Amino acid sequence: MPSSLVADAVASRLDDFLRRTRVDSARFGADAALFLDAAEQTLRGGKRLRARFCHAGWAAVARDGNTDATEPDALWSLCAALEIFQSAALVHDDLIDNSDTRRGRAAAHRALEQRHRAAGWTGDAEAFGRSSAVLLGDLLIAWSDDLLEEALVAHPQATAVRAEYARMRRDVTVGQMLDITEESAWSVSPPSQLLERALRVASLKSARYSVEEPLALGALLAGADAGQLTALRDFGHPVGMAFQMRDDVLGVFGDPAVTGKPAGDDLREGKRTALIALVREQLPDADRDRLDSRLGDPELSPAEVESLQALIRRTSALERIEGMITDYTRQAEAALRSPGLDPAAVEDLRSLALAAVTRAA
Repeated sequence: MPSSLVADAVASRLDDFLRRTRVDSARFGADAALFLDAAEQTLRGGKRLRARFCHAGWAAVARDGNTDATEPDALWSLCAALEIFQSAALVHDDLIDNSDTRRGRAAAHRALEQRHRAAGWTGDAEAFGRSSAVLLGDLLIAWSDDLLEEALVAHPQATAVRAEYARMRRDVTVGQMLDITEESAWSVSPPSQLLERALRVASLKSARYSVEEPLALGALLAGADAGQLTALRDFGHPVGMAFQMRDDVLGVFGDPAVTGKPAGDDLREGKRTALIALVREQLPDADRDRLDSRLGDPELSPAEVESLQALIRRTSALERIEGMITDYTRQAEAALRSPGLDPAAVEDLRSLALAAVTRAA
């Protein structure tokens, strides 16, 4: 199924869910409606990557030997649940990273801060925005659970899908914690371990959550056997790692007009990514000290960002990251040779993998 049709189907399911939620919440008053508006805004836009991989996982299993299989309603509820969970993760991620923008708009905590000011309320608008964003992320997680349970009502694969979804939530939460820990712990960690630690974060926070788990969830919903599930995991994890490596590059060198975030945002946030680990390995002491002293400064000027970008380019780290992306992509391709997956779905998986690792945003 073309990505636009998946996006449209998920959007329709989200619109229906939001309509029902607003009817149910109308009795809570205007301030609650403002909160729901903020939640709805987080669900607009995005690539629907997790929904597309979930659909592809379902198709790889459901259409193997049954080309006439049509998407059940449960699949679209599951896809929509994943997209809502993604919004929750982004709300919390932006709050943790002190990011001002998301998808070219104000990040959720900044938008809520602006609403406080626009309403003329008393108190600290910034504190209101941050506190409300914590609750907003929690609300979105609850909504994600609501849609998941809708998908699994009387479904024969409910137990397996529910367990996999719970695993995904645990892993991404641990990955987020390891990510913020790394920003503090790197200085007392052996330099030889920094790349390994960065890759562990990438696996938990991104690779499994963005690609492997959505694939597995769709496949489990379709009743995947052990061989099919293994093949999809063996494909999904390296694609997810390549996806994160590309994200690491875009976080430093991405075009703000395309990414929707300021240039060099990962430098201001102090992200200890695989790219930074590789850069540090190659810099002389003075340049390494300079990088370490400036990384994580939210006040980095555009000129300082450009200076750090030039410092990174003087190493071979970018070339090594591109080599890692190529290696991960080859691993994923090898996994698609496994029997038991629908051939047409395999082609869709290849297309999705290509889009994930060559993207500019």
